Amino acid sequence: MPKQKTHKGVKKRFRITAKGKVKHRRAGTSHLQVRLTSKRKRNLRGTGVLAKAETAKIHEALGKYSY
Repeated sequence: MPKQKTHKGVKKRFRITAKGKVKHRRAGTSHLQVRLTSKRKRNLRGTGVLAKAETAKIHEALGKYSY
């Protein structure tokens, strides 16, 4: 049987924590932030945790990589 290849796009965008949660960069933070309120910009800082329902897909796509 062939091995499952790591999805390179997922590898660049997600990280798995020690407890198995999936961290990601929040959307809408790269440019055009003049239109956003200060509260919205503040809440978009840092990384977010992915919904539990989608973590299995990310784990499968990453294979053995967590970074």
